[in-house]
Amino acid sequence: MRPVYSSVSVVLLAAALVAGCGGRDVDVSKALQVTDVTTGWFDDGIILDAEGQKNKLVPTISFRLKNTDSESISSVQLFAKFTEVGDPEAQEWGTPPYVRAIGPDGLAAGSSTKPIVLRSDRGHVGQQPRAQMLQNRNFKDARVELYAKYRANNWVKLGEQTIQRQLLTK
Repeated sequence: MRPVYSSVSVVLLAAALVAGCGGRDVDVSKALQVTDVTTGWFDDGIILDAEGQKNKLVPTISFRLKNTDSESISSVQLFAKFTEVGDPEAQEWGTPPYVRAIGPDGLAAGSSTKPIVLRSDRGHVGQQPRAQMLQNRNFKDARVELYAKYRANNWVKLGEQTIQRQLLTK
C-alpha cells in the first residue's frame, strides 16, 4: 500500500527544508572583529639567483577573528591583498590562497578563532643581513587589506594594516 500525503504536508516539508538550507544572512564586517594583530616581515629563507644567495623577507599578518554577533557563525573564508604603501595603482605583491577561517561547525558568539597567519608570496630580496634589509633606503613598505566572505555572499573588507618594519620568525 502507498502512503497518501496531503498537499499541505508536502508544502510544509518543502518549506522546512528550504529554511534549513538557507540559514540566516550575516554581515561579516559587523559580526567579526579582527583582534590580536601582529604584522611584520617573515624570514622566508634564502633564494639563489644569478647574483648568488639572497635573503628573502615577505610581508605577514597574524590575527584572530572574534565573533561579536549574538549567534554562532560558520563557513567564513578569508583572503589578504598585499600592496606597496603609497602605490597609487595598488599593484598586488601577491595574494595568499583563500583560507577557511571558520568551518562548518561554526564559531560561537563571543569566541575567537585560533591565530590566522597570512603571508605574501612576494617581498624583498637582498644580500644584506635580514635586519639590515629593513633599514635599507630602497626598502618599500607594504600594507595588507583583509577580506571575508560568508557562505556564498560577496567579499567584504574587514580592514587594513600597515606592515611594521620588524623581523618575524614565526
